[in-house]
Amino acid sequence: MKKDVANQINNLMLEYSAKLTDSLRLVHENCTDKEYATYRAVVAKLMGDMLLDVMNPIYAEHPELKPEQLK
Repeated sequence: MKKDVANQINNLMLEYSAKLTDSLRLVHENCTDKEYATYRAVVAKLMGDMLLDVMNPIYAEHPELKPEQLK
């Protein structure tokens, strides 16, 4: 994958991860514990899939794009 495309995708994945984290706070503050636990499990799967299936292949090809917090 071209580096500029990989960088754009990486930036989007990081943005989406931050938004998903924000959504966890919203659900935690406004929903039942059971609803939060269910939602948290879904968000964890989404973020795991993004990392394993999208971001890690990018980092394998372009290791310089990997953010410090993921090293």
